[in-house]
Amino acid sequence: MGFRLPRIVNAKQSLKRTLSFSEITSVMVPKGHFAVYVGEVEKKRFVVPISFLKNPSFQVLLSQVEEEYGFNHPMGALTIPCSKEAFLDLTSSLQRS
Repeated sequence: MGFRLPRIVNAKQSLKRTLSFSEITSVMVPKGHFAVYVGEVEKKRFVVPISFLKNPSFQVLLSQVEEEYGFNHPMGALTIPCSKEAFLDLTSSLQRS
């Protein structure tokens, strides 16, 4: 007498396949943060605090992003076309202030 576990395993696998990319990534972003993709050619994903949105330096960066991409972001999240080093410099200075 045994249980037929393969059906349960198959159900879990099909459920995972039906989750959309945005549902999966939104789970990985903590409350009070948002995801951005940074890079000129190769994009790297960063999770940053929402509090950055009120900083004037970050707002200037977002204005430049709007000029470049408008509201169409091919990665599914905000895409920032600057070097990773420049982004890290900006975010580390925001975290210190």
